[in-house]
Amino acid sequence: MQNLFFAFGSGFSLLAVVFGAFGAHALRAKLAPDMLETFEVAVRYQMYHSLGLLAAAWADSHWSSHITTASGWCFFAGILIFSGSLYVLSLTGIRWLGAITPIGGLAFIAGWGCLTLAAMRA
Repeated sequence: MQNLFFAFGSGFSLLAVVFGAFGAHALRAKLAPDMLETFEVAVRYQMYHSLGLLAAAWADSHWSSHITTASGWCFFAGILIFSGSLYVLSLTGIRWLGAITPIGGLAFIAGWGCLTLAAMRA
């Protein structure tokens, strides 16, 4: 799993940089300030948790267990749900998507919790 999580972490990091530049340059004049801020939150949390995926890859290579695997999948799901819903919300204005964003936040919390537990058991 470590190679997969490392690839996901690297790929999501790359996309966070691309999306950040896109937001700063292409969207600044097109989005309302609150929607631009929402977009930037999505980028920031994507980058943080892309690094979490890299940490999960490292942990899986050193303390391989179902807990380290769970941490990686939680970060992956969190990025898709949390950041993904905020990207779509900010670009389309579909407000109900904000209701699913906290599910991604819970996945992030679970990912860090699993990583903490894996480290404590190592």
